[in-house]
Amino acid sequence: MSFKKNMGKTDRTVRIVLAVILAVLAIFMLTGILQILAGLFAVVFAVTSTVSFCPLYLPFNLSTLKK
Repeated sequence: MSFKKNMGKTDRTVRIVLAVILAVLAIFMLTGILQILAGLFAVVFAVTSTVSFCPLYLPFNLSTLKK
C-alpha cells in the first residue's frame, strides 16, 4: 500500500524538532503517563516526517506539500 506524500519540508522539519524535544523530555524529565505520551508522540512525529505522510490530513484533504 502506497500513500501519496502530503507533507512539505517545513512541516517535516517542525515535526522532527518536536520529536527530538519530546524524546528528550520523555527520557530525562517526565515520568508516568506523561512520559509514555511524550514518547508516543515523539515516535509518531518522527515516523510521519520520515515518510512525508500524515494520515490526519486525509479526512480534511490537507497538504503542506508545495506543488
